[in-house]
Amino acid sequence: MPDLLALRLRQIRLEADGVASYELVAADGRVLPPFTAGAHVDLHLPEQRVRSYSLVNDPAERHRYVIAVQLDRDGRGGSRWLHGVPRVGDVLQASSPINDFALDASDAPAVLVAGGIGITPIVSMLHRLVKLGRPWRLHYAARSREQAAFLDAVERLAGDAPSRVSLHLGAGDPRLDLRAVIAQAPPDAHLYCCGPARMIDEFVALAAGRAPTQVHVERFAAASEAATGGGFEVVLKKSGQRFLVEPGKTILDTLLDHEVEVQYSCSSGVCGTCRTPVLEGTPDHRDDYLSDDEKRANDSIMVCCSGSRSKTLVLDL
Repeated sequence: MPDLLALRLRQIRLEADGVASYELVAADGRVLPPFTAGAHVDLHLPEQRVRSYSLVNDPAERHRYVIAVQLDRDGRGGSRWLHGVPRVGDVLQASSPINDFALDASDAPAVLVAGGIGITPIVSMLHRLVKLGRPWRLHYAARSREQAAFLDAVERLAGDAPSRVSLHLGAGDPRLDLRAVIAQAPPDAHLYCCGPARMIDEFVALAAGRAPTQVHVERFAAASEAATGGGFEVVLKKSGQRFLVEPGKTILDTLLDHEVEVQYSCSSGVCGTCRTPVLEGTPDHRDDYLSDDEKRANDSIMVCCSGSRSKTLVLDL
């Protein structure tokens, strides 16, 4: 596993109902590794939980990372822990920044869509777009103004052109019309979306007529349910070990149960950390990280969420 950063928690701030931001600085006082707009860090939490959180702050900053976490009482525990346990001064472990949702480097206009906590990587992008003087337009949907995190920051970034930001606040406001947003975007615009699964699915479907290189999304979880049907065998080529994946378990669950070291992060098929080469067999791909061509090649698998269509799957582990 790559070396982790020791980050001291310098500030916790309430950003919206149920959303707190966490300002993290290097525990040794040094400058932090650089990051680019749209990047995230993987926080390593107790009980071997690893959670990915987008960096919200200006990518030009090297003295701090800022993440935001929405409390999910029905989640897997990461947000509950962060909202209830850490205190200012505590030291947390995190990866260096990783970017799977990068801002295009061209001068093309940017049309950005954010739903709820999906605003977090978008704010970092806005900092960069403003600094570069590039044209942009943001469509931000939230249930209410009280639940719209970083709204003040977004409005400040819009500066003397407040029409750059279209806010859609639940009942009583015009619903965010993704069809119109995409239809009205300039032909050369790059389109970005981060938010709930339903929003992203609709966005992807409506943007299907655009060049794939101009459409960018970041999901919090894969669009498909994880493969937990089990009933197949995983063979580890390097060690010769063989394990039956039982119903209710993922491949990752099975590997961890048998103390096999494997890198993983999101546990939902969106980050790519657990990508593992496949030597034999046919994966049942359930991730949103591999491209369609990569899935058809069947030479790698995200073990956190994907399964097997064949009785045996031989992995390069």
